[in-house]
Amino acid sequence: MPSSPEEAATEHPEITFIGCARCGTLIAGLDGRYACSGCGWVNEWTEGHRPLPEARRRRS
Repeated sequence: MPSSPEEAATEHPEITFIGCARCGTLIAGLDGRYACSGCGWVNEWTEGHRPLPEARRRRS
């Protein structure tokens, strides 16, 4: 598991699968973050498998 957000940003996301907690539909997500298109259930973003990358400033 990466130790910093910078490391997390350089790795490729992993596609993961679970049964929806509300309706049971098999859903796919990235790094443990899910949203069900059948019933609208979404898991808490903090439940992901690694930290989200930090925002970077745009160069203009």
